[in-house]
Amino acid sequence: MGKKNRREAMLYEPLEDQKVHCRLCGHECRISPDGYGICRVRQNVSGKLISLSYDALVAVHVDPIEKKPLFHFLPGTQSLSVAAAGCNFRCEFCQNWQISQAPAEGRIIGGQEIPPDKLVALAQRHRCASISYTYTEPTVFYELAYDTAALAQQKGIRNCFVSNGYMTPRAVQTIAPYLDAINVDLKAFREETYRSVMKARLEPVLTCLKALVKAGIWVEVTTLVVPDMNDSDAELRDIARFIAEQLSPDTPWHVSRFHADYKMTDHSATPVGRLHRALEIGREAGLRYVYCGNVPGDENESTACPDCGATLIRRVGFGILENRLADGRCPDCNTEIAGLWA
Repeated sequence: MGKKNRREAMLYEPLEDQKVHCRLCGHECRISPDGYGICRVRQNVSGKLISLSYDALVAVHVDPIEKKPLFHFLPGTQSLSVAAAGCNFRCEFCQNWQISQAPAEGRIIGGQEIPPDKLVALAQRHRCASISYTYTEPTVFYELAYDTAALAQQKGIRNCFVSNGYMTPRAVQTIAPYLDAINVDLKAFREETYRSVMKARLEPVLTCLKALVKAGIWVEVTTLVVPDMNDSDAELRDIARFIAEQLSPDTPWHVSRFHADYKMTDHSATPVGRLHRALEIGREAGLRYVYCGNVPGDENESTACPDCGATLIRRVGFGILENRLADGRCPDCNTEIAGLWA
């Protein structure tokens, strides 16, 4: 990331002695001159906070929206997926650690210089219904996401985040006019797990989730179920109850299978039976839409009517085999299904 990728950051305040206070994420970094935030892609340069990855993109792909995963948001459409390097978490099980953890590990990743107008043009060229800011953590390339989302909205293109949910309420309010949907990883429900494994805190994630719902952004939640980390009935029940009671019973919950990666190569993959138990716990807590992830072919990939039980969207992996939700209502019993369908 060179000087051409630098831009003054949003959401920070100057302090005495040329220090700055970043107000973007839950870390609330106070950064001395020449210092970096925890994300390592925001630097204090002579009393100004600078984003070092404004248009240094390390990934630009066209994906099905189901890959995010977003199951109640424009199903069957394509999304232009973009990412810059960096993250404000240090998850020991990160599946994209080669790009998300590169700045923190001192590895410099050069990226494609693609400004917002070019990204929007790419989305139009590939007939994408949305742009997804994903793969790493969109919060750390917030300025690029914000500028791109504003232009995309003008062209009728929707915008989505796939995030760890560590944005401050102020960051949520700022992006809310342009952000249509988000999938947030609620990685655990124990403060000690967030501190030891993610090197972050739980409370800012819960606060962010409630702020997203209040702002009217469509929210789906994913929990990667990691054996011996967050897979107890008690913890899964706490997560499900929080979603049902503090967000909405209509908030989809994706429970996904863990595969060993990065610094957790000593863990075995999640037994499918444990995922099915998590789905039971979600339903017992009152959640109307619970899904099984990373198990292609599992029947719990599909969307069913919560009232009559009819299958409405039949999925295998990221593909849709059948979609009966033409107008967002169950064709069998006329129940309204929460989401954005058209």
